[in-house]
Amino acid sequence: MALIREKRFSQMNLSLHVPSRVPFQDAAAAARRQCPPPVAAASTSSTPASRASQFRLADFERVAVLGRGNGGTVFKVRHRETCALYALKVQHSGGGGELADAEADILSRTASPFVVRCHAVLPASASASGDVALLLELVDGGSLDAVARRRAGAAFPEAAVAEVAAQALSGLAYLHARRVAHLDVKPANLLASTDGEVKLADFGIARVLPPRAGDHRAPPYAGTAAYMSPERFDPEAHGGRYDPFAADVWGLGVTVLELLAGRYPLLPAGQKPSWAALMCAICFGEPPALPDGAAASPELRGFVAACLRKDHRERASVGELLAHPFVAGRDVAASRRALRWLVAEASSPSS
Repeated sequence: MALIREKRFSQMNLSLHVPSRVPFQDAAAAARRQCPPPVAAASTSSTPASRASQFRLADFERVAVLGRGNGGTVFKVRHRETCALYALKVQHSGGGGELADAEADILSRTASPFVVRCHAVLPASASASGDVALLLELVDGGSLDAVARRRAGAAFPEAAVAEVAAQALSGLAYLHARRVAHLDVKPANLLASTDGEVKLADFGIARVLPPRAGDHRAPPYAGTAAYMSPERFDPEAHGGRYDPFAADVWGLGVTVLELLAGRYPLLPAGQKPSWAALMCAICFGEPPALPDGAAASPELRGFVAACLRKDHRERASVGELLAHPFVAGRDVAASRRALRWLVAEASSPSS
């Protein structure tokens, strides 16, 4: 049975590394264009994504590669006429069209400042492959994973983490109220701006849940194993059922720990995140927590413990976490300022 399960997990994304930004080959040519200083497109979220939009793929030039993953490649692009900047997520071949449609459908249901906006769904090529691309709001600071890597493993200050938690929870509360579960909450899927805003992104495996209450049967293995809750990582041990909203809370808890530690927190530093190592840590290890000697407030320790209870029935809900003293009791101005400074510093050319 263990061998069967290990084979099944071999297709999962076990990697904790997300490539840093790489200049695109056309960046120099793009820079020569006679454009005013580039600005990101407006981030209001009132218009749902649509294939029948005013945009065409030919209207954009690629400026840089923002990231690559199992689902596709994300480019920074510039609109040729207006010079407005966007993110363009091009899905990989092989079911990419279905994945993009599902993600666009989720994003079309949202109009929240805490969720990245999808402007349009565009055909990615003239071939018969059915490849499509999502034209997304560009968040200038990049993912929190990229911010952390540009900080060379330096821990985030507690005040900045409190702001990340507050805004991520606001996004999850918005989604959960609309019966949407993200199912892949991690630093790479939280985007931060130099204005101190945090937005949930990458809805490639998100699900719209039926209105009935109760646990849901676990879908085929999908997502990032390192951030899966115990009941998602090993559903057979939990009767094949789980609470998707509680799974999002677990992912947020691991994210908070990672930002505070400056590295993935559930394994010893330097240990390879193999299936076996993750299984032991997530399913059979002690509940993740801050080290006893770590400098952390009681509120922060209580927040992490509430997110990372092994039994999903005992995990705090998003609403309860929004009312937790670590979030509700923070100095909002100071926390926002700490996050804004951190992201801006990591995004500066000299960093």
